[in-house]
Amino acid sequence: MNKFSRTVGAAQAAPFAPAATERSVDEITGGRRLRRMRKADWSRRLVQENRLTVDDLIWPLFLIEGENREEPVAAMPGVSRYSVDLAVKQAERMARLGIPAIATFPNIDQARRDETGSHSLDADNLINRATRAIKAAVPEIGIITDVALDPFTSHGHDGILRDGEIVNDETVSQIAAAAVGQAIAGADIIAPSDMMDGRVGAIRDALDNHGFQHVAIMSYATKFASAFYGPYREAIGTGGLLKGDKKTYYLDPANTDEALREAEQDLAEGADMLMVKPGLPYLDIVRRLKDSFAMPTFAYQVSGEYSMIKAAATNGWIDGEKAMMESLLAFKRAGCDGILTYFAPEVAERL
Repeated sequence: MNKFSRTVGAAQAAPFAPAATERSVDEITGGRRLRRMRKADWSRRLVQENRLTVDDLIWPLFLIEGENREEPVAAMPGVSRYSVDLAVKQAERMARLGIPAIATFPNIDQARRDETGSHSLDADNLINRATRAIKAAVPEIGIITDVALDPFTSHGHDGILRDGEIVNDETVSQIAAAAVGQAIAGADIIAPSDMMDGRVGAIRDALDNHGFQHVAIMSYATKFASAFYGPYREAIGTGGLLKGDKKTYYLDPANTDEALREAEQDLAEGADMLMVKPGLPYLDIVRRLKDSFAMPTFAYQVSGEYSMIKAAATNGWIDGEKAMMESLLAFKRAGCDGILTYFAPEVAERL
């Protein structure tokens, strides 16, 4: 061992003695001790800035044809598709838990899908039958329906495919007509997720012209071309159908100013509330929308977000319940007025 090594070793072994001139903590902080209000559970609760309540929850509900059928979604542990009769029972359960609203998404039989998604216009399609049945049994719960064409098309896109292109204006005309059909069935909120230009204004006009001025529009104002949608596409049966991608109409994940322009346009066309999708990777968008427009703002904690938490919890890598609650509280902190989440029943029971 050389002299340098002996000196370093001795220094490491010797305890450090504070200098006589060292300032006290009170001198450093000016007497401001920020831990004071964190010292006890009661004081932490007293100063908590954001809270998650059951009133913040919207439950996405997957639908299938048939009777007395429940099909678990393999990629989404704890989530199932339900036939209309069982969907009614689930809606009754959500109402008992105090959840204000549900959002329905159908898995349409392949035989009823075509290039234009024409079955979306059928007054007796799966979405409309479920809406009528749920409203008859549970009138107090809100029903949110989507008019995007992806559950109805043979190619898995949200609009009509012509010569390799998703045609905007023809799609807008069809989804506006479908929105009227959903309102007739009893939908309280139309939530167009297709991201076509002009869709919100066309839907507002169509609803108003048919006497549905009271039906609101929740705009998927900022829906991004995300990698987090995979389990959802399995749930509605479009995962293996999609030809190409959706980048020509969904937002680029790199863009925030564009997201604001989309939201501003939708509000100008008559949107009553805004939605950001996906959720956790886009909390900055939530904050910007809330700060910019001060409108009711929602986020969709999408299937990939849900499944990641579930998978990590199943493997013992994280505490699933704590991660679930923390993730949802993050939406509130970012400015959300409500959250679409597959965790809704679990959270409502815990709350």
